[in-house]
Amino acid sequence: MEADRWLGLDLRHLIALKAIADEGSFGRAAARLGYTQSAISQQIAALERIVGLRLIERPGGPRPISLTEAGHILLRHADAIQARLLAAKADMSALEAGDAGRLRVGTFQSVGAKVIPTLLRGFSQSHPFVDVVLSESQDEGELVQMIERGELDLTFWTLPVAPGPYESVELLTDPYVLVVPVGSPLSDLQRTPTLKEIALQPLIGFNHCSAMDEVESYLSATGRSPNIVFRSDNNGTVQGLVGAGVGLTVAPRLTVDQDDPSVDVIDLQGRIPARVIGLVWHRDRHRSAAAEAFVQSAIAVCHALAASPAAA
Repeated sequence: MEADRWLGLDLRHLIALKAIADEGSFGRAAARLGYTQSAISQQIAALERIVGLRLIERPGGPRPISLTEAGHILLRHADAIQARLLAAKADMSALEAGDAGRLRVGTFQSVGAKVIPTLLRGFSQSHPFVDVVLSESQDEGELVQMIERGELDLTFWTLPVAPGPYESVELLTDPYVLVVPVGSPLSDLQRTPTLKEIALQPLIGFNHCSAMDEVESYLSATGRSPNIVFRSDNNGTVQGLVGAGVGLTVAPRLTVDQDDPSVDVIDLQGRIPARVIGLVWHRDRHRSAAAEAFVQSAIAVCHALAASPAAA
């Protein structure tokens, strides 16, 4: 029963107590809060019933009212509660403005290596109170399922997005390149190698990669099944094996370390259509201001990346 009484405590009771403490009378407290004096008296009476102690000394006559010891103790808690409420209000305002909150973003390896570091550096400076939580997966299908289940707010994705309740924005066009060991005969050609010439070579592939699935379908269309000698989910491992002469690989440019002296990177001149990287979100769920700000930041970063000499 004691606990049940305290559940009836209302914020307006504490506001009335603080107003009486500040003003020194029921009448002035009522005027300050826009209540009648009887309404303030009723609120204090209800508060005293809840706590089970007298909170205000009412001497009567011209003598001023004052808080009892219990009243002073409760008022300290009321001040703390008010401070927390003001902090909560500030947090809600920041959340509404996109300046605070948690943002859950899905990504995959090549985006995580080349786009995310620059994007997060700038976004964290402009939105320091937004907590960006990253989830990486080699399986893009898993990322879009997490969007569907509400486990992610946004995810990077190779467009077009699968059919469903999704919306997306294009960020970056990422062309395919051929990566060969330094000294490979394909590096010395005065023309772009054909897909059939590439399919005849030993190839390093990927285990779970929609981009590699696309590559293998184009190579198979030449009438020659691609000779995959090794598969890995790690871009660095794939490129390391190419540099060691184990095989070649066809990969999106974004996945390639073009400063690696052990490999040559050959532009395929669109023989395989470039992949398009975008951001995807659920169409029917609220997109916060922080999410919108993240999308705009990602667009700016990817445009800058596409315009850089390395990307060109």
